[in-house]
Amino acid sequence: DDGQFFGLSPRHDNDNRQPATSNARAHRRPRAAPSMISIKPFLFSAVVASHRRTFLPPAAAMSTSTSASNRSCDGGGKSAVVFLHGLGDTPAGWSSLEDQLPSLRKNLGKDVHYVFPPAPTIGLTINGGMEMPGWFDLYDWPIGIGAKDDKDGKVAAARQIEDAVEKLEKEMGIPPSRVVVGGFSQGGAVALIAAYHRRRGKVPFAGCVCLSGWLTLKDELTVSDDVAKATPLFWGHGQWDDKVLFEQQAHGAAKLRDLGVDVTDRSYPMGHSSHPQEVEAMAEFVERALFPSK
Repeated sequence: DDGQFFGLSPRHDNDNRQPATSNARAHRRPRAAPSMISIKPFLFSAVVASHRRTFLPPAAAMSTSTSASNRSCDGGGKSAVVFLHGLGDTPAGWSSLEDQLPSLRKNLGKDVHYVFPPAPTIGLTINGGMEMPGWFDLYDWPIGIGAKDDKDGKVAAARQIEDAVEKLEKEMGIPPSRVVVGGFSQGGAVALIAAYHRRRGKVPFAGCVCLSGWLTLKDELTVSDDVAKATPLFWGHGQWDDKVLFEQQAHGAAKLRDLGVDVTDRSYPMGHSSHPQEVEAMAEFVERALFPSK
């Protein structure tokens, strides 16, 4: 039951074979939020060894350090995907994307370097201070449009993406314009901040992916014209998501479109999880962002 976990890795529900829809309505009402929830970490252990994968080192709580050695980084990538896992998960949880995306779009293979930063271990207010890997604190459950922001945590997490991108350029010669940033759930929320809130005056990213995430720090959202034109967004979300509510997709996509961002939003018959059609759409989007002429 995907309702047990918040930071779900890419698990597919093969019982739901309805086609994906765009801006569809949810088919069931989310359960009411209890006063305190028990969010269990979900660890995905099916890791496939690869010479292109980088696991950045574990950080202290809300640290932005990425100074420790990388695993099997050979410098062969000409572009990059930086993807952040969800709450309670680890970089290994979504590392299968490195094999899934090239299997769907061959251009996303040897010329693309994959980076999976780790979240620090933090205490969660909604869990009475219980600690687990997370990018920022949570104060509301489920996470609707009016959810309270942990601004300091989110800014620190966005800096961790920026550190990873700077490392790619310094050590591998991959500029930000050749990088797609993305994430699932909390990771998707952080990717949006890094791609749009914090890129004014900086080189825009090639694209952004938000899977089951949400737009945060909305009162501080400004997107420069060059970023809006250069950084398209793919947003996938479950129609039955009772953790990051489905309403978040339409709300966030509309705000970003109003600021000139090219948004591709797709919804799928699932809860807070991932769907095979979503991964296929993501692969198509990432290929188009990194290799527009192919």
